[in-house]
Amino acid sequence: MAPRLEFSKMWAKNAKKGGGTPVVVKMENPNFSVVEIDGPDSAFRPVEKSRGKNAKQASWVLLLKAQRFVSLIASMATLLWSLLGTINKRLIFRQGVAMENGKLGKGRLLFTVIRVFLVSSIAILGFEVVAYFKGWHYFRNPSLHIPRTSDIQGLLHMVYVAWLRFRADYIAPPIQALSTFCVVLFMIQSADRMILSLGCLWIKYKKSKPTIDANAIMSDDLEKSDYEYPMVLVQIPMCNEKEIYYLIALVNDRFPLKVYEQSISAVCQIDWPKDRILIQVLDDSDDESIRWLIKSEVADWSQRGINIIYRHREIRTGYKAGNLKSAMSCDYVKDYEFVAIFDADFQPNPDFLKKTVPHFKGNPEVGLVQARWAFVNKDENLLTRLQNINLCFHFEVEQQVNGVFLNFFGFNGTAGVWRIKALEESGGWLERTTVEDMDIAVRAHLNGWKFIYLNDVQVLCEVPESYEAYRKQQHRWHSGPMQLFRLCLPAVITSKISAWKKANLILLFFLLRKLILPFYSFTLFCIILPLTMFVPEAELPSWVICYVPVFMSLLNVLPAPRSFPFIVPYLLFENTMSVTKFNAMVSGLFQLGSSYEWIVTKKAGRSSESDLLAAAERETKMINQLPVHRGASESELSELNKLMEHKVVSPLPVKKANKIYRKELALAFLLLTASVRSLLAAQGVHFYFLLFQGVTFLLVGLDLIGEQIS
Repeated sequence: MAPRLEFSKMWAKNAKKGGGTPVVVKMENPNFSVVEIDGPDSAFRPVEKSRGKNAKQASWVLLLKAQRFVSLIASMATLLWSLLGTINKRLIFRQGVAMENGKLGKGRLLFTVIRVFLVSSIAILGFEVVAYFKGWHYFRNPSLHIPRTSDIQGLLHMVYVAWLRFRADYIAPPIQALSTFCVVLFMIQSADRMILSLGCLWIKYKKSKPTIDANAIMSDDLEKSDYEYPMVLVQIPMCNEKEIYYLIALVNDRFPLKVYEQSISAVCQIDWPKDRILIQVLDDSDDESIRWLIKSEVADWSQRGINIIYRHREIRTGYKAGNLKSAMSCDYVKDYEFVAIFDADFQPNPDFLKKTVPHFKGNPEVGLVQARWAFVNKDENLLTRLQNINLCFHFEVEQQVNGVFLNFFGFNGTAGVWRIKALEESGGWLERTTVEDMDIAVRAHLNGWKFIYLNDVQVLCEVPESYEAYRKQQHRWHSGPMQLFRLCLPAVITSKISAWKKANLILLFFLLRKLILPFYSFTLFCIILPLTMFVPEAELPSWVICYVPVFMSLLNVLPAPRSFPFIVPYLLFENTMSVTKFNAMVSGLFQLGSSYEWIVTKKAGRSSESDLLAAAERETKMINQLPVHRGASESELSELNKLMEHKVVSPLPVKKANKIYRKELALAFLLLTASVRSLLAAQGVHFYFLLFQGVTFLLVGLDLIGEQIS
């Protein structure tokens, strides 16, 4: 029963005067606390948890925390021991590994320079350690003086002092100048990244995206729709895509469903009038078994009523550009208005053309509509997660901002629809570079064509799961643009586009994002930073090493918020990849032989379970709706039977050994050596960065970052 109001007022009045008598309740059981009641409501106030704990409970809490700490230490020790065991197997005993192919990038000169740099650094480190223990701490910071001649303590001391004078007068100034130059480039590139991110935020705030003409809206019912569907040509270029062609999925535990040709199957089920679409399968494979497998798949869909043809070139010249150029030279291409391109591992949704082609309606100046990529294997391993961060920023920020504000961006080579007239007026596909997609985009831009990017239209595909495949892909993606820059620079300067578009194309599109980024990343973090440890007179501020890179990495991770836990590995891995990108940039800029190499990126042929089930349902529906034509000729049926006889099960890809990458290992030991030197100078931030960056180079050099092959 609650106390009466008069009693509460009287109690409060007496308490204020100090005349209240506290009531103390004591319990005989020592497990209970002592509570003092100073008023009528004090018994109902919450009691502090800490006052309810006895000594036995506190001991259990301490034991639990100690157990967690010991488990963490044990896990770290186990991880370190596993890493040392792997290094011992792969680096010393060479078990299950092979050396990298020396043809890629022909970077023997770069490797030689790094090796000489490493040997010199180890020698200087030994000299510095001896000087440190002898107490010669003259250059722990550059403000200290060089000892006088009278202070010389012997021959070794004299050599050390001569080395101090030489590095202070002749080595430190050029290093400091190069450091300042790279820092300026770094800040310019960071500002560009910041502006792109702000532009993306503005697009999201304004909810601005490309709109479709009301008259171009298509009905889901093809027969009742009044829209006049244009003629669309769909091209699927491929070459020796072994992993893509055969995939078996078990459905409903009843029967195995064979899903051939993920891309061919997805393209054949695009929702478009069958008499207004033609599918070209452009096969450049030199493996006869693969060719028969693709032919049989094309024949299967052709017998179901799909307008699809198979093309094969005996002489594979010009790589992908030559393949597309050969296909566009067919006589029937003149009957088509648009062409959609999908690489072998891309799986468009049935409504892809309905979401892209209407953007051409009423916009005669639009030459390209590009869709976004989505990745089915982005969570496969650490390498795919880090790639997903980069590509999400590329599509969500770079492509979208450039598409909205400039109506120009680099064509991604697939998952896009071109107006055939724009291709023809821009010169068509050229075989002069390995980045034919960027080449045709630049030439179309110079001819006044506009591009549209659709961020909400996604096409499923894969990212490389092994570091070897990713490294070769990045080499081609960074050598090709520099090769193209040399070829098209005169055309850009003499073109009729406005001056600011020329400046954007030369300064931002090519120089800043294709040349400066790999240059300063490699030079600043892999060359200058270790040098400053041995030449402390040339200082590199902590904010350049830590704060700005972390902030820039944070901006890169924003389009993929689930990747926030990987922000530190992403920063370290991007610095590691700067070696490959820098080597590729140099080979493309100076027209070295590796800039002309085209290596097909290896894929695993993965699909998510939901994708397989959806594909199986669509294919079953297509089979029921489109039976084999009764009017097929005997020659067509005999050809189909012949293909079935030659149809063989594509063997599973033979997995090779993991590789050892010499340049990455050399830089790993160089950075670890520099980290030891930083301990002598008591540079905390520099030490931790060099240590973790060196370990990252070591992991990448031993091919421990991606798919592991047993």
